[in-house]
Amino acid sequence: QAQVEEFGGGSVQAGGSLNLSCVVSANRYDTYCLGWFRQAPGKEREGVGGVDSDGKSIYANSVKGRFIISEDDKKNTLFLQMNSLKPEDTAMYYCAAGPHPLGGNCYWADWGQGTQVTVSS
Repeated sequence: QAQVEEFGGGSVQAGGSLNLSCVVSANRYDTYCLGWFRQAPGKEREGVGGVDSDGKSIYANSVKGRFIISEDDKKNTLFLQMNSLKPEDTAMYYCAAGPHPLGGNCYWADWGQGTQVTVSS
């Protein structure tokens, strides 16, 4: 029931940085997960990282130490700061949102249409 839209994709050279943002509608879940996923050509979609409403975060090993996920004070925008980009980071990046039941897993119910990130050498 949340609307999700990504912004900020583009092209960057290897070693550079790029920031993405994800705007989520005001009508959101009380306890939630917000996350970034990506899908490279010929590969399956994979999780990049995310946060939950308790402030906990998780990152894929492939981006740990290079990417930073944060949320604005109004809790309606999710950011992805990407540093030290590599060609293998090239993918369509998707933002997702959904409920996070107590004691349960994130349920990725709402997805954006994606924004392309291309890293060249």
